[in-house]
Formats: sequence, structure tokens, C-alpha cells
Amino acid sequence: MSTSESSTDVPGASAGRGPGPAAMTLGALGVVFGDIGTSPLYALQTVFSIDHNDVSPSEIDVLGVISLVLWSVTIIVSVKYVTLVMRADNEGEGGILALVALLRARLAGRRRLAVVTLLGVFGAALFYGDSVITPAISVLAAIEGVAVVDDSLAGLVLPVSVVVLTLLFVLQRWGTEVVGRAFGPVMAAWFVVLAVLGAPHIVANPRILAALSPTYALTFVAERPFVAFVAMGAVVLTITGAEALYADMGHFGARPVRAAWYALVFPALALNYVGQGAMILDDPTTVASPFFLLAPSWATLPLVVLATLATVIASQAVISGAFSVSRQAVRLGLLPRLTVKQTSREEGGQIYLPVVNWILFLGVVLLVVLFRTSTRLATAYGLAVTGTLVLTSLLFLLLAHAVWHWPTWQLVAYAVVVGGLEVTFFVANLTKVFSGGWIPLVVAAAVVTLMTTWRSGAEILGARRRELEGPLDRFVEEIRVARVPRVPGLAVFPHNNSTTTPLALRLALSFSHVLHEHVVIVQVVNENVPHVRHTDRVQVSDLGYAGDGIAHVRVRVGFNDSQDIPRGLALAVGTSRELDIDLHEALYFLSVFTVSTTGTAHLKDWRARLFVWMAHNAARRTEVFHLPPGRTIVIGANLDL
Repeated sequence: MSTSESSTDVPGASAGRGPGPAAMTLGALGVVFGDIGTSPLYALQTVFSIDHNDVSPSEIDVLGVISLVLWSVTIIVSVKYVTLVMRADNEGEGGILALVALLRARLAGRRRLAVVTLLGVFGAALFYGDSVITPAISVLAAIEGVAVVDDSLAGLVLPVSVVVLTLLFVLQRWGTEVVGRAFGPVMAAWFVVLAVLGAPHIVANPRILAALSPTYALTFVAERPFVAFVAMGAVVLTITGAEALYADMGHFGARPVRAAWYALVFPALALNYVGQGAMILDDPTTVASPFFLLAPSWATLPLVVLATLATVIASQAVISGAFSVSRQAVRLGLLPRLTVKQTSREEGGQIYLPVVNWILFLGVVLLVVLFRTSTRLATAYGLAVTGTLVLTSLLFLLLAHAVWHWPTWQLVAYAVVVGGLEVTFFVANLTKVFSGGWIPLVVAAAVVTLMTTWRSGAEILGARRRELEGPLDRFVEEIRVARVPRVPGLAVFPHNNSTTTPLALRLALSFSHVLHEHVVIVQVVNENVPHVRHTDRVQVSDLGYAGDGIAHVRVRVGFNDSQDIPRGLALAVGTSRELDIDLHEALYFLSVFTVSTTGTAHLKDWRARLFVWMAHNAARRTEVFHLPPGRTIVIGANLDL
């Protein structure tokens, strides 16, 4: 699976100013289809590998496998994602966490919301497992092609793969804006090559076209049920990246993604897989490397180079997706604040998260060194993919039932056809738990633990903090009655809500016994949408007393908007008497809470210590809110968990 849950400012774009349909479709080729487009490198090779040695290159098995591949892609990708799931967009944005946000906005009931959030947590957790595996298996599979050229080059596969992956992760800090311009043409060339490689073998052995009929898949399952079941554990590799069709549609919109899929990607994949099947029927020994053996010997080395470029693009997409999912998780309160660096002034989705980048890098290199070949690593891949497929279907069925009010027969039909196939894939991959399938499960378990611990601890500390801060309306009334002296200047207090008093404001008053002439409390509100237009971004309140120099400004931001407080305040300047201010003179007072576990434990000891560790390593809010360091004052208190 490869997903990228970032988006450009599609909802806020001006009509007629964006790129045309052809450019959008070409861009979709470069970002959306990298993972599913590179699956032919290793999918059928894995099906017929020693780990699936009951699947033989006989006619019944080859026709059955190719039929399973074609109809799996048709049902999961064309029917589920392209036709149905892509209709469930959250202001143009897709992906499992965007679907969670959409459901949270539409559903009522605490239990329902908790279930939806938990499903989203599991889905995001499996995505991180996929984010570690995808770069490793894709780059390994591409560079393994050199061994087809010359067996003596096989020893170079591992070191070259590590070098390529290292360069890929090092370059993340500069973003993908420049290299992204080449993604579309490279992937377009890749899909044309896929079709050109497969077509001659189909012409040479047209009996493979019988696999177009689903009866061969059904016959394979009926006559050799155990073999077919084992084969499905690898057949699922042909739909890795299907989630990206949904997750990445925020980049381009649904129409260009659908156009690219039906016009080029689906036909090219079908021709290549059918071509590999035709070649295996003619020469069963080609199962050793069915993709690279499609090409004539003179073209193998150029094909390795093109495949490496394509796998780097596929890896780039999933790494960028990990950055975006991490930011969405922070916005949904599932992770602590993370340092986010914008790598493009034009594209909101072009971001870089250093911590996520280097954790992924260590995981990817470790997998490459441990597994050494793409075939061995493929055994670890299926659970991450199938688990995400099943969770997306569960959330989609909940949306279709509770929000769209689908009739029962449609829900049942989806559950039986799509859900049944996905559950079968998932169960087939459970057989690989001890041969590598444990990797995404371990990664997912770690991420779920982190997310649930952070969410639980944050709720506990939130209650403690509200008690300490006290109501804001009562505080404003008290300082009016007391006629607190005012001094020239502007004091800005970032705060996470509009009901309690910023601790920094309360403590500053108790220390100095004066207030600045202008006091602005700024609340950053994370909306369940990708982008909030500038005209809708700020809301100003005088807190019930006009002319007292105290104002509350709510800055609304979407998934892909920066939480830049000075920039948000600039949109509010001059909108009221309280905001007739000069931001260049502003002092920012930040409330900071130091968390410890010395008080009464509301969490198990190990989870409390984990929460404290996460809190201590969270990104500094001065960076998150883009506050000027020379004009920011930190005031805080200690809170016990």
C-alpha cells in the first residue's frame, strides 16, 4: 500500500487558475500510482516463489493465478476505490484519517465516535508499517534486475539498495517540489513500458487470454482450494497502493485520478500481468524473475534503471504520505506536536517531518539488511495492505449506512463481494505471521500504543489544566472590577480553548499586577477539512466587553494549513478597536506545562512514563506556532499525571 494523505489547497483555489485536466492527470500518474505501478516487479515472482511452492507453473495454476490477479484488481481498485470509496471525500480530501474526520463530523454518540477513532488509529498504525516496507521491497526488487543481466552482480544489490534509500531519505529535507515535476512523465513512460513488455508475449501465446474469464479463478479455487488460498497471500501484492487512489485524490481531484487509472494504468497493468502469465506458460523456468525476463536481453539494464526510478517515486509517495498522516494524527489529538517544515510556498501538502523521516529510514534499512531479497520481504507486506483494506471497508460501510442511508441489499452486496475478498486476503496473510508478517503487526502495535497513550494522557491533563486555569469570563470580569493598571504594548497569549484563562496571563498578572494596553488571546482551531480559506480563517470576539483592550481571536486551520499565529493575527488586525495593533511590537506569552508522574496515577506506570517521554519530546510550540524567539516569554507550571 502506498498512500499520501496530503493535499494542495484545492478547496480554496480560484476557478480557472489551476492546471488543466491533462496536467492534473499526468500529475496523478506521478504521485498516486507509484506503488501499485511497481507491483509487477515482485508480485508474480512471489506467487511462484519457494514460499508458495504449492503454486506450480502448470496451466491450471497459471490461468487461475492470472484470473485471480485481474479480478482482484478489478473488484478492489476499480469497483471499491475508483467507483465507490472515492465518493466519500472530506472537502476533497481522502485517506483513512480523513474518512475518520468525516465520520466524526457526521455521527452522534460517544460510543460510535470512539469506535470510528479506534478504527482510524488501527488503520494509521498499519499504514506506518507499510511505509517502512514499501521503500525497502520496491527498491530491492528493482535493483535485483542487475542479477538477470549478470549473476556476478548479485552481490551489489544490497549495498546499492542501501545507498539509493539513504539518498532518498537525505533528500527529503528539501522537499519533492522540483523532482515532483518529473514524476508524471517518468511514471507515464513506466506504464507504457509495462504494456509494451507484456503485449508481445500475449500475441505469442494467446491462450492466456482465457484467464480474463472469472471462471478460471473460481475453478482454481474450487479444484485446488489450499493452493489458491496460499497463492492469495501473494496475489494481494498486485493491489498494494490501492489506498493511494483514495488518499491522494486531494492532490488532483477524483476525475484526473479516475482518468489516469482507466486510460493508462489499469490497461498497462493488465497487459503486463497477462504477459507474464503467457511467458510462464511457454517457459516455466521464467518464474525465477518473470518481470525482467519479459524484456529482451539488450533492454534489461535500461529496464533496471527505469524500474529504480519508478520505485524511488513509489517510495517518495509513501514517505510523503507518512509525513501527512503524522500531521493529521497530531491534528486529531493522536500524537504530540511534531516539528513540521513546509518545503514549498505554493503547495500546502509539501511538508517534511524530521523525526518521522529518520525513524522510517532506520526501519527501512534494517529491513533491507535483515531480509536481503524482495521475495523474502514480500512475506511481510501483505498484512499491512490487507489490514488497511478491511479497516477502510468497515469505515466506508458505516458511512454508507449511517450517513448515506444505503439500502440493506447494497450494504450486503458490498460486504459479501468486496469485504469477503478482502477478508480472504487478510486471513491468507495471517499464515505468514511467523515468516515476516509480524513486522507490520509490531509496528502497528507500537503506533497504537503511542496513539492511545497520548490520547488518554492528554484527556487527563486537559482536565487538570482546566481546573488550574479557571473560567475566562470570570477572569475578565474580575480584572474589570479591580481596575487593573494598564501599560503600553501588545501581549499575545496562545491558548487552546476559549473557555479557560491562559495560565501565562493569570501568572503574569499575579507577578506584575499590571496588564498590557492590548491583550489578545489566540486559539488555533484544527478543523476537519484540508484547508480553510483566508477569508474564513479568523473570528474575533471582544469577550462581552467592547473597548477594554482584551480580545479573543480564533484562527481556524485545516489539515494542510500552517499553524502560524503571527500570520493568522495579521488577518485580524484592524477588524475591531481591540485589534488596532502593530504586530511588530507584540510580545508572545506562552503557557507551558511540565508533566511528571509523581502524583496519583491515572494510567498504568509504564504508560504514564511513556506519556511523559512523549510530552518531553514534543515539538516546541514556539516552532509550531512560528513565534519570534526574541519576543516570546515562557511561563508555566508542573502537572502530575
